[in-house]
Amino acid sequence: MQLDNDLVSIQEMRQAVQRAKEAQQAYLKFSQQQVDEIVKKVADAAYAKSYELAEMAVEETGMGVIEHKKIKNEVASRDVYESIANEKTVGIINEDKNNKVVEIAYPYGVIAAIIPTTNPTSTAIFKTLIALKTKNAIVVSPHPYAVKCTAEALKICSEAAVEAGAPDGLIGWISKPTMDATSQLMKHQDVALILATGGGGLVKAAYSSGKPAYGVGPGNVPAYIEKTAKVDKAVKMIIDSKTFDNGTICATEQALIVDRNIKEMAVRELKNNGAYFLNADEKQQLEKVITLAPGKLNPKIVGRSAEVIAEMAGISVPADTRLLIAEETKIGKNIPFSIEKLAPIFPLYIVNDKEEAKKVCVDLLNLGGRGHSLALHTNNDQVAREFALIMPVSRMLVNTLSSVGAVGGTTGLKPSLTLGCGSFGGNITSDNLTAKHLINIKRMAYGIKDIDIPKPGRTCSRKGNLQNENEVDQIVAEVIEKMKPKGEIDPKLVSEMVNEVIKNYQTI
Repeated sequence: MQLDNDLVSIQEMRQAVQRAKEAQQAYLKFSQQQVDEIVKKVADAAYAKSYELAEMAVEETGMGVIEHKKIKNEVASRDVYESIANEKTVGIINEDKNNKVVEIAYPYGVIAAIIPTTNPTSTAIFKTLIALKTKNAIVVSPHPYAVKCTAEALKICSEAAVEAGAPDGLIGWISKPTMDATSQLMKHQDVALILATGGGGLVKAAYSSGKPAYGVGPGNVPAYIEKTAKVDKAVKMIIDSKTFDNGTICATEQALIVDRNIKEMAVRELKNNGAYFLNADEKQQLEKVITLAPGKLNPKIVGRSAEVIAEMAGISVPADTRLLIAEETKIGKNIPFSIEKLAPIFPLYIVNDKEEAKKVCVDLLNLGGRGHSLALHTNNDQVAREFALIMPVSRMLVNTLSSVGAVGGTTGLKPSLTLGCGSFGGNITSDNLTAKHLINIKRMAYGIKDIDIPKPGRTCSRKGNLQNENEVDQIVAEVIEKMKPKGEIDPKLVSEMVNEVIKNYQTI
């Protein structure tokens, strides 16, 4: 029964957190050298199994391409390791001798990590490496449709870590995940931080858990080919990127925008690179398959090939079809082609100039990709800078594959499988998440400036003592002097009134 599954899953989660907490307490004593040796062993072990894990992921989820998932596993292990290998994450990590400030790193503790079905092994490897590098423990909740491959990736990492001297239990996971167990994991009293990669509902739950959390939003990435671009090269990059692992990376291009005066060249190159253009009837057929309700992507098309998706829609396409394209003019939740589609499907928007392109890009981002990424192909650096300044995205990829470039594969960005969307997307960071996001820094600061604190002046404080007789007599004399006619004033009465006022003033 479902209740039994929930109870088993919750109990397993609690045990994993308890073991992780105990292991992390022991791990706190490890030196930077010991930590680095463990991280390297784990990265090497995961890299060595990149292909096997890719095979498992495709077989279990039915999504993506084995050769492409292998590359993602390699980026998550080798590239991520190389990017953090020399970072200081233990003890004193920085010292400003001029200002006499010493920075000391300390970990969060136990990290809860949520893994998506689209990138189940690579994301698990990536999150494990950055957690271990920063002396944290990690407990993973895999996606229910990718449990076996995610657990195998974590098992490989765990065995390598223990063999290198890490405390057993430092890497934990739920082998029978349920929504209830995942929810309780994020709220567990011994969990200090959440790394949530997944749908909008999951990210919202992470931010609502009461714990510090890194969540990432969706990526409805526009790809604009500006009139000065080298069209043939741009189109090849875009199609290679869009079809990489059948579009399962969140930074993959989702809509194609082309200047009108290069439309014919772009269409020709798209066809030359395996794109199939849908006619009006075929477009309507595919729209029914893309979404099940307005704005709700059909999960059955995620990570599937163009041929499989076309067959689902009852459309006959050539055997070498890599991408399905339809011209589009509208944007909205009720326009299936305009939403984020984690599959090789493109809407094609034709614009008159860069100003119209800006509007289309912003409308697409506002529909569901604010803060994520934008791809631009141009030979005009001024245009690139203009877009970079005004687009509501955290990363803009210029003249490269957006899917691979955003995660650091073809750019100088930090290699990462979790891409922040910043305040544009309601996230706490706009960075590519890496090890530095999983440490706290405490600071020891010496005094370097002298300051003189002035002594209190002779002004009356609100609770000052004014009740000595000389002060009262002086006040009474001043009052009598100012009042007319003098003969009618009773000094004793005035004195009593002054004393009463002072008494009330002192009690305020």
